[in-house]
Amino acid sequence: MFKIFIIEDDRGLVALLQDYLHKFGYETQAVNDFERVRTQFETFAPHLVLLDVNLPKYDGYYWCRQIRGISTCPILFISARDGKMDQVMALENGADDYITKPFDYEIAMAKIKSQLRRAYGTYAGSNNERTLSVAGMTLDVERLILTRGETKVDLSHTEAKILDELMQKSGTIVTRDRLLEKIWDEQAFVDENTLNVYVTRVRKKLAALEITDGLQTVRGQGYRLIPNWGDED
Repeated sequence: MFKIFIIEDDRGLVALLQDYLHKFGYETQAVNDFERVRTQFETFAPHLVLLDVNLPKYDGYYWCRQIRGISTCPILFISARDGKMDQVMALENGADDYITKPFDYEIAMAKIKSQLRRAYGTYAGSNNERTLSVAGMTLDVERLILTRGETKVDLSHTEAKILDELMQKSGTIVTRDRLLEKIWDEQAFVDENTLNVYVTRVRKKLAALEITDGLQTVRGQGYRLIPNWGDED
């Protein structure tokens, strides 16, 4: 049974979410002390988090960063703040998706199921460890780790999916549509700007490995991984 952790201070909404999630067989727990969110998260050990932006004491962006420091489980923001920058900030702080209030419960459930499938189910890969290597850079697909030499960086599930596709087709163009299809199976619900944010995050992870120009944007088409850093070693 998948466990879903709800970080939301609107008790009415929490009750509605829990009732809806229980109908689909999910186990839930809601935060009851907003100064101990991380402790409750670690104790419950959920498979997915639903997180509001406006919370008592610390906002959702803060708690998203705290959770990302100890877990790669999917995090979905659910917030009445519908500005583009609110959504960009959520993604930049480690979220996997953003749902604006008021929301359609069927769409919210589709997004939850999609994230769970990618992280643990149909799209999560086999139980056997799988790695990809390009020019001395290695992606551990299951452990969500990117390595070059002695340097390692942790990835989110979505960042790993993007790199998986780019590394498999190293040197060739991967279209934006292909990445959207690879990462989000409910494409109609996704703002393409979300992909821009994730590509920016992938570039930051590459930069942490001292790869600054390995991911090329091909205007009007997509992206290409150019393994020119192998010449530097």
